[in-house]
Amino acid sequence: MYIGEIIKNYRTKNQLSQRAFAARASLSPSYINTLEKIYNPKTGKPYSITTDVALELSKAMFINIADLLNMLDETQEFIVNNDTKIDNFGNSVISIPILGTVKAGYDYLTQENWIGTIGVETSLVGNVEDYFALRVHGDSMSPSLIENDIVIIKKQNDFENGDIVVAIINDNEVTIKKGRKNKDWYLFTTT
Repeated sequence: MYIGEIIKNYRTKNQLSQRAFAARASLSPSYINTLEKIYNPKTGKPYSITTDVALELSKAMFINIADLLNMLDETQEFIVNNDTKIDNFGNSVISIPILGTVKAGYDYLTQENWIGTIGVETSLVGNVEDYFALRVHGDSMSPSLIENDIVIIKKQNDFENGDIVVAIINDNEVTIKKGRKNKDWYLFTTT
């Protein structure tokens, strides 16, 4: 099937107008209408879709993007966006830098040491500039965090009681612990 047929079948089965489906897919109603026409009158070929569009359509139809792509006719053109990455579950992901190691204990000097990137589902993070990742060293936070786990950190200056936090202590030591606080003190513990 072509993407337009899949959309139209889904809309009909679920009694959705093009406008309602377009809103669900974060696409314009005119674009949905165009896709449902299937063929581009100028080329005579089916309209092509991009990775981003396929992802939005799969979310709107509550199906895995891989399942949607498997439904497509082999002549349906599909354009892979260079900046879009998709994980094994069909989720759009973004790369976050892994900036070094954080000890699940104490006495570990802070140092930024870029060691790679990790893909994180875009729906889990807002502005990618607000996030970085660290590799865990040690097991004092076990079983929550163990040696070599990768943790995604949101840059912020405050936390809620019970949050797992990366804290800089004594100006140059970094640790990852469960944080508690009140107006007079901060406490970082393993439990």
